Amino acid sequence: MRALCTSHPINVIFTPMEQLSTVIFDLDGTLANTLPLCIRAFRASVEPLANRVFSDSEIIATFGPSEEGTIMALAPDHFEQGVERYLRYYEEFHTMCPTAFEGIPALLDMLKRQHVALALVTGKGPISTRISLEYFGLNSYFDVIETGSPEGPVKVRGIKRVLEALAVKDRETVIYVGDAPSDISASREAGVPVIAAAWADTTDAEALKAMNPDGIFYSVGDFSAWVERKLAG
Repeated sequence: MRALCTSHPINVIFTPMEQLSTVIFDLDGTLANTLPLCIRAFRASVEPLANRVFSDSEIIATFGPSEEGTIMALAPDHFEQGVERYLRYYEEFHTMCPTAFEGIPALLDMLKRQHVALALVTGKGPISTRISLEYFGLNSYFDVIETGSPEGPVKVRGIKRVLEALAVKDRETVIYVGDAPSDISASREAGVPVIAAAWADTTDAEALKAMNPDGIFYSVGDFSAWVERKLAG
């Protein structure tokens, strides 16, 4: 599938799909604006242990593995304490991200009503994933949840596990929705179409466009409208 060529901020709609059976979502920056929360929790947890200040870019550069991998990169001599502190601060600071993006719960409701299988594949660890899903009231929506690994990025493996768990027969009826260039490359490697979610303030939309995703949307509302039209046939 190839996207129609348009420019920001017009949504790029990819060529028609025969069917939409499964939607796999990323979490950070896709379901909710949790990246600032992650950075604040990392800073609060590791700076006192490492006895130094970390810039946002230094923290973000460690992303790919789960939070355990980030702690290992930033404060390797205080790993266990760093992980415990991170999870405590992540939950404590979650008030700074009180809800999912506007329109996400309604989108998930619509997909469920239409019997579309829902899955989550995130680089976050299982505990922080559970904290956020429970905080947003989204934990009951997903048929399969695949979380990250401290060893490194595992989204390709996660997507493939979802396809296996849901017994997907045609990968062209699946879409992965994510906000990072790495989400696009992981989806391609796993063999599923990918929608770039460019609705978070933290998203680099130009970097997403440069990866030529199958589609890109700049608002949850526009993506939801496209999904609704697709399901209506």
